[in-house]
Amino acid sequence: MTESVPELAESLGAAGYLADEQLATALFLAVRMAQPILLEGEPGVGKTEAAKALSRALDTPLIRLQCYEGLSLADALYEWNYPRQLLGIRLAEARGEQLSEVDLFSEDYLLARPLLAAIEHPGPRPAVLLIDEVDRADDEFEAFLLELLAEATVTIPELGTRRAVLPPIAVLTSNRTRELHDALKRRCLYQWIAHPGTERVAAIIRLRVPGIADWLADRVAVSVGRFRALELYKPPGVAEAINWAAALHVLGAESLDESALRHTMSAVLKYEEDRTAVEAAGLARVVGDG
Repeated sequence: MTESVPELAESLGAAGYLADEQLATALFLAVRMAQPILLEGEPGVGKTEAAKALSRALDTPLIRLQCYEGLSLADALYEWNYPRQLLGIRLAEARGEQLSEVDLFSEDYLLARPLLAAIEHPGPRPAVLLIDEVDRADDEFEAFLLELLAEATVTIPELGTRRAVLPPIAVLTSNRTRELHDALKRRCLYQWIAHPGTERVAAIIRLRVPGIADWLADRVAVSVGRFRALELYKPPGVAEAINWAAALHVLGAESLDESALRHTMSAVLKYEEDRTAVEAAGLARVVGDG
């Protein structure tokens, strides 16, 4: 795996992600110290993309668990394939046989969900386990996750304990919709990802939208900054900047003016209230040269 912070930053860039020195250092430490890392920041700053790029940079699988309210262990860890078990019972009955509990709760009927899949990943390198938007899960799941990250083991009552040969590189993301417990934060390295400045947004656009003109990447980056200066419900982030730049590039835009913004606003603004607010403020205020 990567031997230095600059080498990892270069690999992330080759994977389509521009990481500043702080983030590259935090990710490097997570890899080399085998310690989970918590990435926090507003939606759209590139937290999820950082984990995806890390898996590409390390040439190892990405295993993603999307958190949500009410997430159960069956959805996150494992569950039994009940339809297949029922089919096995019927086939056994048709043959005049009887299946025991050991037969029914065997490897053949086990469905590994993301957490178990990451624990059982055989290598040759650890998988990147992305636990996305962990702040949306409930307290009970957070407590279980803390134990799993600390021990890298999973106990399946019918089959015994599974211990990771290669503990996964765990990347947790949070939009900070609620505060996470201190115990989980203490277990993790921590990095806040802020919205990048105009120059870095332009550089990211050039990297993610091949062939885009330099002037258009620069103008989109400046305009996204002006969007963010308005009081919008959902100010555009890096993801929206890339999407908007790609839309303008596909349409062959030769200038970024009020007309171009009006026709491509759906690529950068996701709420009708924000569209109304921008129009009320004046489109020229966003895309003007001043």
